[in-house]
Amino acid sequence: MSRKDKKDGVKMARVIAIANQKGGVGKTTTAINLSACLAERNKKVLAVDIDPQGNTTSGLGINKHTIKNTIYQMMIGECTLQDCLIKTSFDNLYLLPSNVNLAGAEIELIGINDREYILKHHIDKVRDNYDFIIIDCPPSLNTLTVNAMTTADTVLVPIQCEFYALEGLTQLMHTIELVKRRLNPGLRMEGVVFTMFDARTNLSLQVVENVKENLNQNIYKTIIPRNVRLAEAPSHGLPINIYDPKSSGAEGYRQLAEEVIENDEAERFEKSNSR
Repeated sequence: MSRKDKKDGVKMARVIAIANQKGGVGKTTTAINLSACLAERNKKVLAVDIDPQGNTTSGLGINKHTIKNTIYQMMIGECTLQDCLIKTSFDNLYLLPSNVNLAGAEIELIGINDREYILKHHIDKVRDNYDFIIIDCPPSLNTLTVNAMTTADTVLVPIQCEFYALEGLTQLMHTIELVKRRLNPGLRMEGVVFTMFDARTNLSLQVVENVKENLNQNIYKTIIPRNVRLAEAPSHGLPINIYDPKSSGAEGYRQLAEEVIENDEAERFEKSNSR
C-alpha cells in the first residue's frame, strides 16, 4: 500500500528508523528529541522503542520496569499494539515501550515464518493514524533492527563528530542495501545527521568535512551540538524541548524536525505531481 497525500483523504505516516550499530552516537537522544520536536510542530507522532535497553521509553518519562505490556509481548503475539500503546504526557506523542525483556525476542522468534515482518505487520494497521513514526533501533544489526528497516520508509543515521565516525558505517550501508534488495524494496536513506558537535575543536570540523567527502548520502544541514542540558534531560524523563526549551540542543532538534518535515512535504508534493 503506497503512502498518499493528505489531500487524497488518506494520511500515511512517514516511518523513519534511526539506526547505527555503533553505540554512543546519539541514536536514542535523536529518537526522543526528534519525536518530541515533531510533536511540538503539531505532528502526531508514534515513537517505537525496539531497543532492549528501553532508553527511549524512560527518556519519555515512562518507567520501563513497571509496564506490563511492551513491544516484546506484541512481537511474540501475547498482546496487540493497542494493548501496549502509551499516550505520553506530551501533546501529540505516543509510545510503543520497551524494556530488557525484548532481548529474549531474538531467540523466541527463531523458526517463526516471516519473522522479519512482525513489526511491519503491526505498524501497517496504524500507519494512517500518525504523521510520523520514529523507530529507535538497537545498537546492533540483529533481527530487531531488520524488523525496523523492513517497516521503515527511510533510515536516519546519526554520526558522532569523533575520529572513528565512519567506522562501521560501511557495514550499516550494506545491511540497508541487503534489506532493500530482499525484504523492503522501497527502503531508502533519510540521511545522515551529525551529533555531539563541538565547535571549539578542529576535530569536529574535520569529521564533518571528511564524511561529506566520503559519503554519497543526503547530509542534514542541521548539526546537533554537544550540550550538557541534552545529556541531563533523559534522567528527568523529559525531551530537551521541554527540559530546557532555550538550550542549543533544543534549537538543534527543532531545526532537524523542520528539515524532516520539509523533506516529507517535498516528497509528497513530488509524488502527487507524478500521478
